[in-house]
Amino acid sequence: MASELKKLNVLMCGTGEYTTGWTGSGASKSDKKIGVVGLTMFDLRRLGKVDHLSMVGVSGSKYPAIRKHLDENIGQVYKDMDTSFDAYPEEGKTDPEAYKAAIDALKPGDAVIVFTPDSTHYPISLYALERGIHVLVTKPATQKLEHHISLIETAKKNNVVCFVEHHKRFDPVYSDAKARASILGEFNFFNAWMSQPKSQLETFKAWAGKDSDISYYLSSHHIDICCWILQDKAVPTRVVASAATGIATGEPYNCVDNTEDTITLLVDWQSIKSPRHKGTAVYTASWTAPLKAGVHSAQHWYYMGEKGDITVDQAHRGYDITVDDTGKTYYNPFYMKYSPSESGHFDGQRGYGYISIEKFIDAARSVNAGLAKPSDFDAHGLPTIANTVLTTAILHAGRISLDEKRPVGIKYENDQWVLE
Repeated sequence: MASELKKLNVLMCGTGEYTTGWTGSGASKSDKKIGVVGLTMFDLRRLGKVDHLSMVGVSGSKYPAIRKHLDENIGQVYKDMDTSFDAYPEEGKTDPEAYKAAIDALKPGDAVIVFTPDSTHYPISLYALERGIHVLVTKPATQKLEHHISLIETAKKNNVVCFVEHHKRFDPVYSDAKARASILGEFNFFNAWMSQPKSQLETFKAWAGKDSDISYYLSSHHIDICCWILQDKAVPTRVVASAATGIATGEPYNCVDNTEDTITLLVDWQSIKSPRHKGTAVYTASWTAPLKAGVHSAQHWYYMGEKGDITVDQAHRGYDITVDDTGKTYYNPFYMKYSPSESGHFDGQRGYGYISIEKFIDAARSVNAGLAKPSDFDAHGLPTIANTVLTTAILHAGRISLDEKRPVGIKYENDQWVLE
């Protein structure tokens, strides 16, 4: 049967930090110095799963620097690694809609990986799905619940795979904790914290506070983990949001006036099986954490069920390194491994940043070969567009709550999730 699995042509939408490790101000200083998506694609091409690669951004002027960066940091570092790709728009051109020409160059059954500012996820993903292209879109899938539902319907109609790149589901600690939560009875309380240092306000200056907020960008991780744990157990019913402000909008960051520093969502959950059991969850995200905290993403959560609890700290793994110049750093070896193997090849295939993308590639190839239907993956606990609808419902409700200063209800009526 394996002979039916054809190599996949893939377009990478977005040329920034997560795709290439290159930011507007040069090579990224975060934990993604050589990116994740591009590196994974180049390696999957080496391994025979992926064939032709292309990349699309808004400005073609970045490509000479990006190609040089990828060649020096990937091509010349790992054995047998080809970093070539077709680029849209052409060098010297700027075109916010270049993704259309890049997607038009694909054929049905090819794939698109979307890592662009939050506000562009929906139009790009929709354009691809409508043309029979498989889509992996980074979180948050969309900013509006109705847009998320539209992607579910469009993917279904065109018989293609649409996954959301919620890579924390593949973190071995998170997935183990999810399994263990299943024996703790009814849900009672969940508390999550995720933050990134203030320097991210420089990285995201182009869109921070204008096109999206820190809740959409970071809390989407832990909201999805909570929704995943509670899938078929409980549903969210009400969201109230609160925000801290004043740092992002001041010197030296000078973000637009309404940029929040830290956003907290308080969410009521109702048990599906037991009318008397209600749970409560608190999801907080910040991009104004201290600069030299030793971690890029502070991330921890606490889950309490009827019969026990779970505490997860994925910022401090009992593994830290101290260097004279930079001080103490807590590394995350589970996410991406950048050091080459003993044979000189890329060796990060077991990192959950890599696995998350490879799962999508495998799913798209198996659907193309007729070995699976897109709906099969909904039953596998994977972050499909259908399995992640409540994450978007909570995030969208949180945004409305902040903007309109009111609680927002979440209801299921006429086979559809709606906000009140």
